[in-house]
Amino acid sequence: MQTDGLDLFTEQYGHLTNISQAGQVAMREIVHAALRRIERDPKGVPVRLYPYTRTATENAPTTVVIDPALSAGRPVIRGTGVATQLVAERYRAGESVNQLAQDYERDAAEIEEAIRCEFMLPLAA
Repeated sequence: MQTDGLDLFTEQYGHLTNISQAGQVAMREIVHAALRRIERDPKGVPVRLYPYTRTATENAPTTVVIDPALSAGRPVIRGTGVATQLVAERYRAGESVNQLAQDYERDAAEIEEAIRCEFMLPLAA
């Protein structure tokens, strides 16, 4: 059995079945891609989640991480303690992506992903 955090899945006859939704067959590749965005400790306990900041594809960036040990579990830019909420608030207040990248000493692409995480909208760089 596996979970995406909302539903419970079981593998039967090569198909992944959502047993939380009256046995609906889920799209195997999408569910597996989502489950790979969860880091687990050696005992299999989830410790980090890399949320989607764009379309839910396997190659979606993993720039943003949710880790209970960082920033009280709020989304942050990976490798930093910089909360995506703070970056998005400053962007909403009128600061440019380039200004924020310079202030946080990060690439503009990382700043854009932090903002996308909070707004889930395309950005006009």
